[in-house]
Amino acid sequence: MKNLLLVLSILSSVLLQAAKISYEVAMPEPHTHYYEVKMKVSDYEKDHFDIQMPVWSPGSYLVREFSKSVEAVNATFNKKLLKAEQINKNTWRIHSEKANNVVISYRVYAYELSVRTSFIDASHGYFNGTSMFMYINELKNTPHHLKIIPFKAWKKVSTSLKNTAAKGFEYVATDYDILVDSPVEIGNHETFDFTSAGVLHHVAMYGKGNYNVEKLKVDMAKITQACTDVFGVNPNKEYTFIIHNLTNGSGGLEHLSSTTLQVNRWTYSEGSAYKGFLSLVAHEYFHLWNVKRIRPIELGPFDYNNENYTKLLWVMEGFTSYYDELLLYRAGIYEEEEIIGKFTNSINRVENQPGNKVQPVADASFNAWIKSYRPNENSYNTTISYYTKGSVIANMLDLKIAKASNGKKNLDNVMQYLYKEFYLKEKRGFTNKEMQVTLEKVSGLKLNDFFEKYIDGTQTFDYKTIFGYAGMNVEELVNVSPSIGISMSGSNVIKTVYRGGSAYAGGLNVDDEILAINGFRVEGNANEFIEDSKVGDQISVLISRDNIIQTIAFPLLEKGNKRYYVFNEEEKKNVVFQKWLSK
Repeated sequence: MKNLLLVLSILSSVLLQAAKISYEVAMPEPHTHYYEVKMKVSDYEKDHFDIQMPVWSPGSYLVREFSKSVEAVNATFNKKLLKAEQINKNTWRIHSEKANNVVISYRVYAYELSVRTSFIDASHGYFNGTSMFMYINELKNTPHHLKIIPFKAWKKVSTSLKNTAAKGFEYVATDYDILVDSPVEIGNHETFDFTSAGVLHHVAMYGKGNYNVEKLKVDMAKITQACTDVFGVNPNKEYTFIIHNLTNGSGGLEHLSSTTLQVNRWTYSEGSAYKGFLSLVAHEYFHLWNVKRIRPIELGPFDYNNENYTKLLWVMEGFTSYYDELLLYRAGIYEEEEIIGKFTNSINRVENQPGNKVQPVADASFNAWIKSYRPNENSYNTTISYYTKGSVIANMLDLKIAKASNGKKNLDNVMQYLYKEFYLKEKRGFTNKEMQVTLEKVSGLKLNDFFEKYIDGTQTFDYKTIFGYAGMNVEELVNVSPSIGISMSGSNVIKTVYRGGSAYAGGLNVDDEILAINGFRVEGNANEFIEDSKVGDQISVLISRDNIIQTIAFPLLEKGNKRYYVFNEEEKKNVVFQKWLSK
């Protein structure tokens, strides 16, 4: 019996290896915003099999239901129509009748231009594979082939997938994960290359903008080299940047050997906007290690049908957010004063958000699916960003490690350990406990208390002590001036009522329209009308709530927010400072 089971297992494995999946993507009428997809399944002789469309895209933790854009699914064998029935929201059952060559055709409507979705119009096409390609679960780990047939007027395709055709655009991925982790830009976009860290980098620029190619080559090379220097090795031979220059950018999304960035088309002038772009480059490039290779154990292999929960996004995104600023300093783009200012701003953003005292950063990570990516009018009061809070935690750990090691180690050593031990050696992700053990092993510190207070809790760091390790001074000022405690839209409609503020205690609501304060019509910033008021003064606010006019009166409370100032008055830098802000 055992021998029979072994034979059947080997036979099943051989059959799976023989099976072949290929896709063909055409776009004959791009102005209609449709891709036409053919999925060919060969040598997979079953009575029936299921194909599924992912519900989310790795790196963007929200169920997006990509199947909502799929239509006209049908299957054929030798031009004979096979039964294809949808059995749930993202699964179709193909009754293949043991056919050895099945072609599944469907159309994808693509008119959402973001880094995590797909889009096509008369000017270009762009897609992420999770919103384009269905898969067979049993065959996810087999090679997947792709042929792209661009619109007749388009001449270029940019992707990190390797082109296997002498002419045309044909590609192969080792498995489904790689296929959908390789976004594709199609059109007549500008392209250029640069080399740094021993890696050939390709850049595809869609859309007009004020960019300077030669300057980008220099500055992007500095960033990619600085990222590589953290780990001492770059796992890619080639890497692709897809950059969309638009009126409104939407950030970036990381992939194993590429990234997509979307920025304002006029962002490339000298100044803070351009440095912000370079910070985005650093952030997404650093992810090729931290997230795509260094990862929580829950994030791979992916379950494309459900949420993939982890409590470690404060490491994956937070640490990356810390490095995306620090590496600009190491690359010579930020001066010392600028980088300290960036760190200070992050602290002030975290400590002045009411949600920081409500939601631990581990919970913010776990609940990204339902809170971070689905904010509402009360989110500011109840949640915290694992990006910003995580970057502050990374800063604190960097200083603590440098102090504990007398300037011999820093957070770089943690990242190197995670990369070597878990990605290269163990070939897997790490658990919450293993993350803590790694930090303790590198630093020599016991961090149970640290995790309890700052990761699973909401306590405030002793910034004076921790920055003091590096010889830095910290001033903490409290704003005791009065404030109404709201944010408004341009139409005088309340968008947020800040927890603990005057309006929160007094009874103003989100969506109230403020008409007047103390008898004076309000146009613009409501706080202008209380500039001469004192804490405790009573104010009268005339509002429209659901088109019913009413007056609400309440006393003004102090603003109460803290501002931290981090600075160094001495020229001499101690060993902790030198390790922390070394170049």
